[in-house]
Formats: sequence, C-alpha cells, structure tokens
Amino acid sequence: MNSPTSSGAVTLPRVIVSGLSGGAGKTLVSLGLCRAWARAGSIVQPFKKGPDYIDAAWLALAGRTAATNLDPFLFPSDTLVSLFLHAAAGREIAVIEGNRGLFDGKDEDGSASTAELARTLRCPVVLVLDITKMTRTAAAVVAGVKAFEKDLPLAGVILNRVAGERHQNLATRCIERDTDVPVLGALPKLPSNPIPERHMGLVGDRDMTASDAILNSLADIIEEYCDVPRIREAAEAADPIDKPEKPFFLDAEPAGSKVRIGVAKDEAFWFYYPENLKALELAGAKLVEVDLLRPADWPDLHGLYIGGGFPELKAKELASNNIIRQRVRALAEMELPIYAECGGFMYLCDALVVDGLEFPMAGVFPVRTELCGKPQGLGYVEAKVVAKNPFHDEGAVIKGHEFHYSLCSAADGSVLNFALKMNRGHGILAGLDGLLYKNTWASYTHLHAVGEPHWAKRFVAAAIAYRRAIEGKPAGRSV
Repeated sequence: MNSPTSSGAVTLPRVIVSGLSGGAGKTLVSLGLCRAWARAGSIVQPFKKGPDYIDAAWLALAGRTAATNLDPFLFPSDTLVSLFLHAAAGREIAVIEGNRGLFDGKDEDGSASTAELARTLRCPVVLVLDITKMTRTAAAVVAGVKAFEKDLPLAGVILNRVAGERHQNLATRCIERDTDVPVLGALPKLPSNPIPERHMGLVGDRDMTASDAILNSLADIIEEYCDVPRIREAAEAADPIDKPEKPFFLDAEPAGSKVRIGVAKDEAFWFYYPENLKALELAGAKLVEVDLLRPADWPDLHGLYIGGGFPELKAKELASNNIIRQRVRALAEMELPIYAECGGFMYLCDALVVDGLEFPMAGVFPVRTELCGKPQGLGYVEAKVVAKNPFHDEGAVIKGHEFHYSLCSAADGSVLNFALKMNRGHGILAGLDGLLYKNTWASYTHLHAVGEPHWAKRFVAAAIAYRRAIEGKPAGRSV
C-alpha cells in the first residue's frame, strides 16, 4: 500500500504495460494482470495512459475499481503526479496500460508518449513484444528500445504470439544474453481475440453480459504464461515518487450542493471521466443521472451534462423518445446551461444519419451528423476560445481530445455560432468547434477537468445563475 517515506516521497508498487505499436497485446496483459492481482486479494488501481473511455472502462472492471486516465499532453507534469497519487491513495499496486507505441507521442520528439509518462512517474515498463517470425532480431529490437531514450526504466519484456516452445526458448536466450533485459512471460498465438471489438476500439463495458468470464480467462492466460511474481517484484522495485508541494484540487472537501446538474447516463451515453464528475461535485453540484432513451420524469435541473457514447447504436430509440427530445430542446430554449461532448453534440443536432437512415434528434442546432466508415476526427485538440460563453474564458486556449466517426453538415442558410478555433484538431466544421446556442455548448472536443480545472467551477456558476434567475433571486444573494 502506498505510503510516504521519511523524506515525504511516496512509495507505491507500479508498472506500465507498453508495446511497440497498437495491437501488440498490451491491453490483454494489462487486463489480465489487473484481474489476476484483484482476485488474489490485492487492492489494485488501474490507469489508462492517454484520453480513452472504453479501455478505461474495461480496466475498471478488471481491477474492480474506477480507472483513471493519465496524459502528459492534457496535464502538466506536477498535476499528472498529483492525479496519480490521488487515484492510487490506499491502493497496493498500480497497473498503467500505455497507448500506441512506447515512444509515440504528438510530435517527432515523442512528447506526451508512454515513455514520457514512465519517466514522469518513475515507473517500471514491461514491454509486450510481438515476435511473430522473429528470434534473434527480437534481441536487437529490445536493445534498441533500451538505448533509445535515456533513463527509460525498462523492467522486462513479455513475448507475444509465440509459435511454440522452441521459438520461445531461442528468443528468450537471445534477449536475455544480448540485452540483460529479463523475459517475464511468453504468450502463445491465440486462435481468436478474447476481447470483443468494434469500430471505436473495444466494445463498451455496458454491452458485456459476460465481462467477468472474459476477464477471468485473461487472468488465467497471464498466470499460465507469464511470471506474475517477477512482474510484481519489478513493480515493487519502483523508486519513491516526490509528492508535489501544491495541494491537488480534487483532494479538497466538497463545497456543499448548491444546484442540481443532470448527467445523461444510459446505454447510449456513458463517456465520462470520473474526475469531471467529482470536480462538479466539489464545485457545488448535486449530480442526478438522467436517461435520454426512456420517457421518465426528471427532477428540476439547473444544468445538464451530456457526454459521449454511441448514439448511433441507439439512434432509433433516441429518435422515438419524443418526450425527452422535446424536453431537452425546451431546456435549451429556457437557457439552462447544457454542456455536450461528441455523442452529446450529435444528440443536440437536428438529425443523425446511420447507414443511410435519418433519425431526428433534439434539434437544438440546425446541423446534422452522419456516421462514416472511418474516423473523421482523431487525436489531441488545442483550441482558442473566440466567443463569450458560460463555460470558458474568451481568449483562453484549452486542451482536449476528439475521436469521432461522424461528419457534420449545416442546413442551408443556417447561422452558426462557434466558440472554438482549432489550433490542432478537426472540430465540427472548417476548423471550428464549440457550437453555442443561448447557454448550450456542444463540441466534438472532450475535456478533462484535471487539465482544465476552471470548467467545473464555471459550469456550476452558470447553474447557480440559472437557478437564481428562475427563482427570481437577485444575483448577489446566496442560494
């Protein structure tokens, strides 16, 4: 369990699972390790490197606790360390799943890579290496990885897609003799992928009726083919981490509930960072889950948050729920503060087109989105706020990410008010994002509240102003 040393640094066993590219097998290993240690009784804290909801949801299921995303682009280094220590408080071991290749970042210098995260957190790296049709060359690859960046804490490798015992033994001898990097496991070629996938990566955890069986089978594979005790030893050998001096805002006490903010949570919308929800609560919001798929009554709200998800998979149900579509549009007309991201933005449009079929949505914005076969926006976002709005300061530059398969088109003659000019990223139309209508914001850009801590405070402040307005209270009076 993590604990401070005499110098104030924190000791916490931890390991990053990385690969040379996507598809190397790091997700299988990460999920398997989390579930193996969790079912053995350890208190595991799973993390996902990079902006991601689906892998993080699976890691949470595997480790039996909420997963946290870590990203050197979205968070300054001190903030990243603070978030890591905050999430891992009281845990016995942390497992971080990397993303993309170990050195792949946002530019030619590899900034914001998994390797950068490993150095920031002083975290041992276990590299999953696909050795299909490879033996001694695997040693050359490992030697190159080991030498490529100074101070990379490479703790060992796990061989993947091994053809048989002879293949495994020869590759292992070459790697350990020529690089001094230990081989900590060797996974055979599996007849099929044990983790279901779909167009945006792994399927969502809400689709899975047999997730426990899948995760237990992954743990069985890892325990059979990997040296789990040696991986644990590598994690326990991690150096202590210096705790940043500046207090971390998520460690603060809640301000007390001042307003009710609805959070759309159902089978279509469930992409939320836990820290975003906690930040809203700390700022004074009582969060109430609402359903966009079913015509249920809602409590009186002072704000509404519609995150991302898979509205395209529930387009028919969303379209047929006229009561909720009309309610959301009416709330937007009443100037309720509404913040919508990606799938939430798609819901607020006039229509959603899936496989040539058009489904009416809430109709707050005179645009429609159409699902495409390939990603239309993917990666980090950096944008300047160019219009006054309730959620972000005009002139500020904000960071986030986008990952959408839908393309947006505007109705003829429509007048659109955008709040974001993209310095990096695709956005909604012509390098612009952040559609505005009254107090409604809708964007393809996802934000993380730890990287943009003003967002939750501004959202709650807008909700308080709305509550005072509908109750007829002067702006200066307390709620």
